[in-house]
Order: sequence, then structure tokens, then C-alpha cells
Amino acid sequence: MKIDAQDIIQGSQLAGARLIRLLEEEDPAGIAILKQLYSHTGKAFVAGLTGPPGSGKSTLVNALISEIRSRKMRIAVVAIDPSSPISGGALLGDRIRMRRHSEDDGVFIRSMATRGHLGGMSKTTRGVVLVFDAMGYDVILIETVGVGQDEVEIAQFAHSTAVVSLPGMGDDIQAMKAGLLEIGDIFVVNKADTPGADEVVEQLRAMLDISNRSQDKWMPPVIKTVATKDRGITELVDAFWQHRSFLFDSGQFEAHNYQWEFHFFRHLVMEMAADRIFGQIKNSPAGQTLFEDLKARRIDPFSAAEQLLEGLEYGK
Repeated sequence: MKIDAQDIIQGSQLAGARLIRLLEEEDPAGIAILKQLYSHTGKAFVAGLTGPPGSGKSTLVNALISEIRSRKMRIAVVAIDPSSPISGGALLGDRIRMRRHSEDDGVFIRSMATRGHLGGMSKTTRGVVLVFDAMGYDVILIETVGVGQDEVEIAQFAHSTAVVSLPGMGDDIQAMKAGLLEIGDIFVVNKADTPGADEVVEQLRAMLDISNRSQDKWMPPVIKTVATKDRGITELVDAFWQHRSFLFDSGQFEAHNYQWEFHFFRHLVMEMAADRIFGQIKNSPAGQTLFEDLKARRIDPFSAAEQLLEGLEYGK
């Protein structure tokens, strides 16, 4: 089946799935279609959900899908799974856990493997978000693996990020890295019907009170949820929408989109430039000499990089 950009714009899930597969396979044909779609993107609200294993993120996502659909909005989900180190395949299988939504045309769920990509995000996540945006989904929800210093990458993708925790984490809450306090726009204490939930809420609020988050005039709320019983889900969606309104009113929504695009543009330039540079020098005498000197430690990597760039600048 030949993919047409208009099929994507009209919301065809079959065409969308095929295009995403091309992007995952790094097929140039997928990039060519993505270029045609770009002018039709930039409207979707991208929400992120991150938290430690066992915090019930997938159950939360299920509940969020139902609540968002009840508000007559279409939602696409990108579920980032940890990868098998051998096959590169996804391990968690979020699409199986979310199958109750599989018959709903207003829901598109895509589970993706990180394939070792740092930051807990799949390398092709950016392209997939653009595809969903062009398909006209109102909300794009990204669920990531784990929580830690590397997972702050989700803040580059999402307009609003919810950080999920749960009772029983003990000192883990106190040890939560400052980076996570900075990226969290909403904090969720899931499984709030278990002992210790109120203590976790108080700890989070105390940490937020002494942080500098209030400087941007948005103080992240701390919301208690019991995803298995749909408790607190309405409040969580309301909090996402309140933050969305805050971003629009303050002009930060468009600013975020531009920062996102510039970051992605810079990444592409660096990747393409590196491929082109090494493609040009790998078989040249000067390149071979440089590689041998580096291997024999006659030159350090910093000086080698400077020498390489100077050679390119002066056409050597």
C-alpha cells in the first residue's frame, strides 16, 4: 500500500501505522512524507507521564484515555517500552494492557521500544508525535519507562509533564533528583488508597514549596489517584488542561514548540554533519593518519577533533 500524505491528514489509522513503521525502519520514504506533513502540525497538546516501575502508569493511561474520550477529544498514545538488549523488541506490551480501547477510532495507541536510546525515549518518538499531530489528534500522551536523571528528556517533548510516585517509596521521595522537580508540571501520587499516601503528598508539597518553581507563576499541583478505581482521574485531566491554558495565556505554548523544533533541528544537523564528515575522511590519507594517531594515543580526542574541523574549514 502506497502511503499518501492526504491519507494521514484525513486521519487514516492504517496509513498512520504504515508511516510510523517506515520511520522506525529509518526508511527515507517515511521522512519524505513527514516533510509534506510538517505544515499540518503544531496544534496538538502533548502530555507526558513518567514514573518508576510499579507506579501504575499504564493503568493511569487507560483511565486518562477514557476521561479524555468522554470529553469528546481524540487521543493518541506513545507508550515507550524498555527494550530487550538482544532483540531490541519492547518488553512491556502496553498495547495488550490498553486493548479495551482498540475498537475506538478516536484512540490510537503505539508501543515503541527504546532500543537502548538514552533518556527513556525512542529515537523515533519525535517523528511519531508529528504523525499523530498531522492526523488531527487533540491530545498526544507519551508514557515513558522509569524515572531518573535520564528521563528528563520527556520535558523536551511534552507541553505538560506529570511525574508519578506511589506510597512505600520511603527515602526515594527525599532522594528524588532536582531535575524531576523541575520538569514536573503535575505530581501524581497513585495507589493513594494504600497506607502512606498522605505522607508522600506532604513530602512532595514541602519539596515544591522550597523549590524555585513558583518563579514561572505555575505551582505544580499534587494529585492523589487510584487508577484502578478511576479516582482522581477527572482532577488529573483538569490539571493538565489548566496547565495548557496557563501555557497559552503566558505565550509559552508557542515558545515551547519553537524550542522543541530548534532542539530537533540542531540534533539533525549534528547527526547529518557527522555522517557526512566521516564519510568523506574515512578513506582519505589524512583521515587514516589521524585515526592511527588517535589509536596509538599520539594525539588526544580533543586535539584530533579540532584538527579535523580545522582541516575541513581550510579545505585540507
